[in-house]
Amino acid sequence: MVILSGLPFCLIVVNLFFYREPDKLNAKITLPKVSVLIPARNEAAVITDAITSVLKSKFIDIELIVLNDHSTDDTVAIVTELAQLDSRLKLIHAPALPNGWCGKQHACFQLAKVAKNDILLFIDADITVTPDAIARICQYSVKKKIALVSGVPRQITKSWSEKLIIPLIHFILLGFLPIFLMRFSKRASLAAGCGQFIAVRRDAYWAINGHASIASSWHDGIHLPKQLRYAGFKTDLCDLTCLSTCRMYKNVREVWMGFIKNATEGMAGKWSIFFWSIVLVVGQVLPILKCGAVMFHGAHLSIILLITTLIFGYGARFILAIRFRQSFFSFLLHPVGILFLLTIQWSAWYQARSGGQIYWKDRIKGSSS
Repeated sequence: MVILSGLPFCLIVVNLFFYREPDKLNAKITLPKVSVLIPARNEAAVITDAITSVLKSKFIDIELIVLNDHSTDDTVAIVTELAQLDSRLKLIHAPALPNGWCGKQHACFQLAKVAKNDILLFIDADITVTPDAIARICQYSVKKKIALVSGVPRQITKSWSEKLIIPLIHFILLGFLPIFLMRFSKRASLAAGCGQFIAVRRDAYWAINGHASIASSWHDGIHLPKQLRYAGFKTDLCDLTCLSTCRMYKNVREVWMGFIKNATEGMAGKWSIFFWSIVLVVGQVLPILKCGAVMFHGAHLSIILLITTLIFGYGARFILAIRFRQSFFSFLLHPVGILFLLTIQWSAWYQARSGGQIYWKDRIKGSSS
């Protein structure tokens, strides 16, 4: 237990020295023009804030293209009205979704085909950015000579399910990915990204045929960096907490469905589910379950080991809560959150093997409908 709890704690501490926000702007660095690309399917509730924040960007030339992916709400009307106020904004419409394509990957691919600039910045429709965010992320790409750079925006959480699960994104990312190795290696196994915010060089994107190379995937945050690394390009991560915000989901149903749609391409793989279950249950859940028994009946050494394990688990979550402005609700209920996360993963694993269907944005995973 001590080892499985201590290793993520130590890796988080080390990773926080490498997972930093992009530097402030340097006037001596020439920045490329950027195409900001937003796929939108029934995003009327959030699209105005996303577009407005992008159009307030400073220090860099941008075009903003929004793709209407067969929306049935007021998304088109909203974007059309905003486009009349700013010539940098353009609205396009998605063709029918072909067989074998995930909706988002198809939408992003259509956007990329229309984009004109050297950097393609794919952001979700529920993202807002600060005025200097796009310029700073592009400067990072230029300075580091990175083909793709991504990061996790600040996650706004309001409901109990959001607060319980969404902060675990940072725990899993920083607790189990050695960023210092990722940065000095092009190994595909070290690929990582956040599909909410991905900036990729145009030449590198088309060298791998872009999102067409991951057409059936629902998890471009993992698979697009992986394809670039297979092709010999460098990818990287940086902290976007101070540069962008996102409220990913709004209730327990959205949290469940949102995490389950990507699960089998990550933690809930055919064999990886067993690794993650052992590592997380033994390292993060079992110590709190044994706490009472050991405190009253255990030997002195067992008590010391248990307390050490608890300090590692809760210490890691406390550090992350402070650094990334996360809810302390998730910190206090850390083992509960881990069990909830694993329940989602096992549900996805079971559905994948029993022929169950997973829905997202009114589409069935693995279908063009």
